[in-house]
Amino acid sequence: MLATRRQTAVAVALGVGAVTLAAAPASAHGTMGDPVSRVAQCYAENPESPTSDACRAAVATGGTQALYDWNGIRIGDANGRHQALIPDGKLCSAGNDEFKGLDLARADWPATNVSSGSYTFRYRVTAPHKGTFKVYLTKAGYDPAKPPAWADLDLDHPVATATDPVAAGGFYTFSGTLPERTGRQLLYAIWQRSDSPEAFYSCSDVDFGGGDKAHTGTATTASPTPTASAPTDEQIAAGAGRSTIGHGGHGDDDASTSAAPATEANAPEPAGSTETTLAATGGDGSAPYLAIGGAAALALGSSALFLSVRRRAPRR
Repeated sequence: MLATRRQTAVAVALGVGAVTLAAAPASAHGTMGDPVSRVAQCYAENPESPTSDACRAAVATGGTQALYDWNGIRIGDANGRHQALIPDGKLCSAGNDEFKGLDLARADWPATNVSSGSYTFRYRVTAPHKGTFKVYLTKAGYDPAKPPAWADLDLDHPVATATDPVAAGGFYTFSGTLPERTGRQLLYAIWQRSDSPEAFYSCSDVDFGGGDKAHTGTATTASPTPTASAPTDEQIAAGAGRSTIGHGGHGDDDASTSAAPATEANAPEPAGSTETTLAATGGDGSAPYLAIGGAAALALGSSALFLSVRRRAPRR
C-alpha cells in the first residue's frame, strides 16, 4: 500500500510538471534588421495603419498579426531541409500561411540602399541560440514582379556566413560581401540552429541603384518607393503584448521548438515585463525565470505530497 501511494504521489508530481512545461510561452527569435526585412519594415510602419503600398497590401492579404509576430518566421523541424520544406514563391513566409502577405510579388517593397563591396549585417534577435547564418542574394536579372523562387537565389555563393556570432545590443552582427548588381534585389537570410532543428527565415529588399525605377511590379503608384527603416526598441517593446509568441527565450540550452499559439495560460508578458525588457535592451534572455519558478513549485509540491503519504502510511 505504501509503495502504491508513493507511486501515485510521483505520478501526480510529474503531471504537475507536465502542465507547468506546457504553459511556458512559445519563443520566437528574430529577423534581419539591416538590411531591414519585409516583416520588420511593415511592423515599423505600424501594423494597424502601414504607410507604404506594399505593407498595406501585406496586411490586406495576411492581416496584422503576422507583423506583431515579426520574429517568428520559422520551421521547427527544418534541420537544413529548407528547399524541401519551403515551396517556390513562399520563401518570405517560409511556407507559413500567417505570413503569406510577405510573399506578394511587387517591386515597391521599401528597400535598403546598398552597393557592392563589404557589408555589415545586423540580425535583430530576441532569443539567442547557437547556429549558423547564411545570407543569399538574388541573381542578376531577378524580377521582383515575380514570386521569388529558390532558382532566383545564388545558392552557390552566399554573401555572408556566420557561425555562433555573439549577440550584443539586441543584434547579431557579422560581415559579408555584396557582389555587383543593379536595381532591386532580394536578400534571403537563413538562421539554422545547431542546438535544435529549428530554423528562421527573412527576406530583405535592397536597391543597388541603376535599375528601372519605373517598374513597380504589381503596384501602380506615382509616389517613389520608400526607403526601408527598422523598428525601434520602443516600438518592439510597445507591440510585444500583441504578439502570440513570447519576446524572450531560454538561451542556448533551450532546444524547444514549440510554436503553439498563445493561450490564457501562455500568453506573452506585457510590455515592460522581464522578457520584453530583455528583448528591448539586447539581453540574451538566458535566465529561465519561469522554469526556475516552476521547478521550485514542483519540488515543494512533490515534497508535500510525499510527506502527506508517508504520514498516512500504516505502521508495520
